[in-house]
Amino acid sequence: MKYNWQQKDWPQFKYSPDGLNENFVRFIEETALLGGMVSALPEEMQTETLLSIMLAEAIKTSEIEGEFLSRPDVLSSIRNKLGLNVRPDSIKDKRAKGVGELMVAVRNTFSERLTEEMLLSWHAMLMKYNTRINVAAWRSHQEPMQVVSGTLGKEKVHFEAPPSSRVPAEMKKFIVWFNDTAPGGKKEIRNAPVRAAIAHLYFESIHPFEDGNGRMGRAIAEKALFQTAGRPLLLSLSQIIESGKSDYYKGLEQAQRSNEISAWIRYFVDVVVRATLWARNTVEFTLKKSRFFDFFKVHLNERQTKAIRRMMDAEPERFTGGMTAKKYMSITKASKATATRDLQHLVELNILMPSGAGRSVHYGLNM
Repeated sequence: MKYNWQQKDWPQFKYSPDGLNENFVRFIEETALLGGMVSALPEEMQTETLLSIMLAEAIKTSEIEGEFLSRPDVLSSIRNKLGLNVRPDSIKDKRAKGVGELMVAVRNTFSERLTEEMLLSWHAMLMKYNTRINVAAWRSHQEPMQVVSGTLGKEKVHFEAPPSSRVPAEMKKFIVWFNDTAPGGKKEIRNAPVRAAIAHLYFESIHPFEDGNGRMGRAIAEKALFQTAGRPLLLSLSQIIESGKSDYYKGLEQAQRSNEISAWIRYFVDVVVRATLWARNTVEFTLKKSRFFDFFKVHLNERQTKAIRRMMDAEPERFTGGMTAKKYMSITKASKATATRDLQHLVELNILMPSGAGRSVHYGLNM
């Protein structure tokens, strides 16, 4: 079977509108609700919410590609670019610095027309650490650009992109399409999630760079979403995609074998809607944290506050097993005796819930 770009109707994407209006209405309702919730927050909490969501997108878009970055480094990069640090933090990990800078660039330039220069500058931010590839340049090697899985000798080719010789022309067409489908364009697509879905699939099917195409493609989807919505939205597409990564890759593989993309559109629109719901939960959790510390701040010492914040800010899988005396000592630099006293006090306050006994005791957060 030929790939989508090898077929006569490329890139004339077709899809059924069935069910899309309902999801579009839900998307509009959820983003409006979320916007109202955030605007009612104090400025400090608005900033905290924005940072939480941008951090999630940066971390998860990297994890989809098998890169696990330092959360503090990525957060420092985002804060530096947003001008939130009086003295910019020094960041050793260039991967973390680059993806943080990309997240801010996508939001800051959402309303601008897409250009080749913009895409190349984004790629330079993202891949500045990589000395093995041509950065900020379309791929030009003669070897086939393939998406492959499996062990050596048992590889499975999921997709092969157009040859490098076609990339400059294909990207010119893509950029024209992107700008023509933007608000006020000749072929405007008013359904923001649908436009984002097509933009991502279209870009991934060209696969114009030697590396970083997935992360770049998800950034383009967010730009399309923000642009058509008329403002940067608080959501993380990669947070949802990473949680069901196999569905994402399966959906892409199927969509790249035909230019009838109804199934892909339904999948991606659902991702967008779920991303707005996740963002609402994030805002609600930020409110819970604020109320929690307002209530307990007079009862907690500096060590306890630091440890509880670390538990709240960590993703559940990063705090597997809950808090332990050993973890508490590592976070707060407290002695074992002090850690034991602090943890017992948190249990008495009903902030931590103990499980197990003896050396295996661990503590879960009771929100």
